[in-house]
Amino acid sequence: MSELFFHPKVVHIPIALSVLMPLVTGGLLLAWWRGWLPKRTWWVAVALQATLVVSAFVAIDTGGDQEERVEKVLPDKYIEAHEEAADVFTGGAIGALLIAGAALFLKGRKGAAAAIVATVGTVVVLGLGYVVGQRGGALVYEHGAANAYITNGANAGAGAGVPAAEHDDDD
Repeated sequence: MSELFFHPKVVHIPIALSVLMPLVTGGLLLAWWRGWLPKRTWWVAVALQATLVVSAFVAIDTGGDQEERVEKVLPDKYIEAHEEAADVFTGGAIGALLIAGAALFLKGRKGAAAAIVATVGTVVVLGLGYVVGQRGGALVYEHGAANAYITNGANAGAGAGVPAAEHDDDD
């Protein structure tokens, strides 16, 4: 049963990295500009951004694995909106990765300019990640996507906006 819930576990990695990357790239850029750290430390930004991209692809894959089941309980338009946002997020993350990687190999001001653009790109990716997370959360908490996995009779009929049957813990 745990493989059914792998997507919600995986999606936290790219989302968390999208929050951290503007801080990491901004800090490394400042340290590079001030001479506190050598340019080669920018590899940290590239490696973390690559991790974000790979984890975004894994999240898309695991979400696709669950799509057919969730389509049985909600309209396809909500799922497609989340999927499209995830694709845009991943595309933006790839773009930021390519620019960050270029910053390592470009000399002088061109390298610094690429690092600045990559840092701005991570802020854009953060915004795109917010949209993906918002739409994914709406699938579960507003539209009832989790109902596709409810198997006990008491909660099977709970739909969007309908609270699940309450369980009394008193003996």
